[in-house]
Amino acid sequence: MSDAAIAVAVARMLRDGEVCFVGVGLPSLAAMLAQRSLAPNLYLVYESGVLGTRPPQLPLSVADPGLAGTAQTLVPVPEMFNYWLQGGHVDVGLLGAAQVDRFGNVNSTVVGDGYDRPRVRLPGAGGAPEIASAAGRVVIMVRQSVRSFVSAVDFVTTAGQRVGDTTRRDLGFPGRGPVAVVTDIGIYEPDPDDGELVLVALQPGRSVEEARAATGWDLRVAPEPRRLLPPTASEQAVLTALEGSPAP
Repeated sequence: MSDAAIAVAVARMLRDGEVCFVGVGLPSLAAMLAQRSLAPNLYLVYESGVLGTRPPQLPLSVADPGLAGTAQTLVPVPEMFNYWLQGGHVDVGLLGAAQVDRFGNVNSTVVGDGYDRPRVRLPGAGGAPEIASAAGRVVIMVRQSVRSFVSAVDFVTTAGQRVGDTTRRDLGFPGRGPVAVVTDIGIYEPDPDDGELVLVALQPGRSVEEARAATGWDLRVAPEPRRLLPPTASEQAVLTALEGSPAP
């Protein structure tokens, strides 16, 4: 249910006709839900060079045959990044994360005190750093707990709104970066002044107290966080149909 809540909230943020750079797992679930409901013309692209795909099931990886089989066209990976992404042709990127910190920095590399001897070694960056730097905007999706929602990530795989005293503007990134972090508890948006995440909306049945308990820093909360609506009948039907797909 938590994955469904995240997917529904993100799918509702996507606009019909946008070019959406998609990661596997939760990002694919949200993108496919949007494409089957409110945004039928959402143009999905994957870092393997897949353009305009309509996946028949949740892909297991960016090389899943279902992505290429339904794509409008395939391009080399360098063209995907050099022309499509860095050329400013991607409206929104959807990213998952192992850790997210208070400024929207993402860790998908290592958990522990150092890169050389981590407690856990994660899959790594993939195309996430480039997506976060060049896409028009980015939405991060994560299951929230004090282990995943941390004051400072153990390793900055993907830059958010600021890394220490260095801002996105300092780094020269053209995209807006993470405009929202969506979890099974709520939606968090960066403060326009300092980039720190602020709780602005709550998932159905969740509370500010739960959000604070699952956050590894002193969480800031909007004066009146809005309440997200539960899935509609049509959204639930799509999610149910996707249950037989490979799990994200």
